[in-house]
Amino acid sequence: MTDHPRIPLAGVIGSPIAHSRSPQLHGHWLKTYGIRGFYIPMDVAQSDLREVIAMLPKAGFVGVNVTIPHKETVLALADVVTDRAALIGAANTLIFRKDGRIHADNTDGYGFIANLRQNAPNWAPQSGPAAVIGAGGAARAVIASLIEVGVPEIRLANRTRARAEALRQEFGAKVIVHDWVHAGSMMDGAATVVNTSSLGMVGKPDFRVPLDALSKSAVVTDLVYTPLRTRLLEEAEAIGCVTVDGLGMLLHQAAPAFERWFGARPEVDQATRDVVLAS
Repeated sequence: MTDHPRIPLAGVIGSPIAHSRSPQLHGHWLKTYGIRGFYIPMDVAQSDLREVIAMLPKAGFVGVNVTIPHKETVLALADVVTDRAALIGAANTLIFRKDGRIHADNTDGYGFIANLRQNAPNWAPQSGPAAVIGAGGAARAVIASLIEVGVPEIRLANRTRARAEALRQEFGAKVIVHDWVHAGSMMDGAATVVNTSSLGMVGKPDFRVPLDALSKSAVVTDLVYTPLRTRLLEEAEAIGCVTVDGLGMLLHQAAPAFERWFGARPEVDQATRDVVLAS
């Protein structure tokens, strides 16, 4: 008999998952680097999550991405949790190691910073406060990464103040909570502005936080990428700000996982963007 090498498999687990662009992204990289592997979407209910994850390594999976609603739950299913995943309280990447252990990581913060560094190369995080809109899971990753790169103050506003206060309790004195009705005042003197909420996304309420106090020297980014040019980005651009869309974060957060699973570090370039935008 011939000893056939096992084809590495990876995928993304969530519910729902049909909308995910990750299969097109990883499929493009697999083809680009000539890797004999596959990446598939898997719609998995919460009640089946433990059983499915335990089975995947036996089926040839080297790892998976994890998205809503499983990013917090999978931490309890992992044998090893990175410091950044523990700090954020969620994992978006699982690596099934050869020793049988499950390694959980969170690359969202890395993807966020890498996107800014690539598309706003003159961005200086230490130059002033950051204004952050939203206090959900994405905000946790953004706040953790902004603190790590030296942002001196993080102004945070969320429609439900209690959620913002909870993040201040977790991340400390650098986080200053503002009432939602006064969110526009956070823009005064802000060097970085980040929308981590769903406001402005297709099918969601419009982004209506006033930008009157926003300086044209600020770097403004929106984690929403449907549409690619959100109302926030269009208004900030009209003021004269450097703006960065949210698609790059999706691309950059995927790169470390792909490297761990398939052994090649993919490049986030225009061809990569084009493939995902066309999907």
